[in-house]
Amino acid sequence: MRSLLSVAALLALVDPAFAHFQEIIPSADVLPDGGEVQLDLVFTHPMEGGPVMEMAKPKRVGVVHLDEASDLTGALVEKKIDGKTAWTVSTGLAEPGAAIFHVEPRPYWEPAERKWIIHYSKVIVDAFASGEGWDRMVGLPVEIEPLARPTGLWTGNLFRGIVRRKGEPVAFAEIEVEWRNDGSVKAPNDAFVTQVIKADQNGVFAYALPRAGWWGFAALVDGPAAEGPKGEAGATELGALIWVKATDMAPAAPAK
Repeated sequence: MRSLLSVAALLALVDPAFAHFQEIIPSADVLPDGGEVQLDLVFTHPMEGGPVMEMAKPKRVGVVHLDEASDLTGALVEKKIDGKTAWTVSTGLAEPGAAIFHVEPRPYWEPAERKWIIHYSKVIVDAFASGEGWDRMVGLPVEIEPLARPTGLWTGNLFRGIVRRKGEPVAFAEIEVEWRNDGSVKAPNDAFVTQVIKADQNGVFAYALPRAGWWGFAALVDGPAAEGPKGEAGATELGALIWVKATDMAPAAPAK
């Protein structure tokens, strides 16, 4: 009985959410006429709808568009979600082409796992529905290279990508996948909260998108050993994240 109580006490200390995801969610994945796009940056557990975690001001938020890199860090605006700090940023896209937005957050200490978490996240917004430039790489320390265009995806499409670290494929990388729950789905049990897939020997993975909405792919690799905030032994988790949106096929309007 004493051992069972000890196990229960230990489980109570562990965060019940399985996976942390750094969100960078735009107001639209395609801008048919260009214009302004707003991006929300939240560190949370998407499938469970929270809890939201405190997010320090990112080291850098930027965008690569038409081979030009721009720093958006100075335009960040702080906001509160469930009492926790999150961020938003807006910018305009006046010319056709895919804009690759990306964020480098401050390291987040997860005491339950005794490690620093740094998730380099990106999302692609296609200005004027150009279909061009979507596979351009930002050059992040860990990054997912899309092999399927990440904009204009139908529900049920197969999304493919390559996990890269310092530009090189990561063989058999583990990728966590979560849907950004809008409250319409309840997971039958914890096994359905975070999907887990593995890349092949060339770092390539694939996943069929079963429901409309935003999907996050987090390829996790081990970083260097590091001390925790109190000098305790710890580790570093580097995440290469990409967000893609699936859209349902709407029925055609009846002919007049």
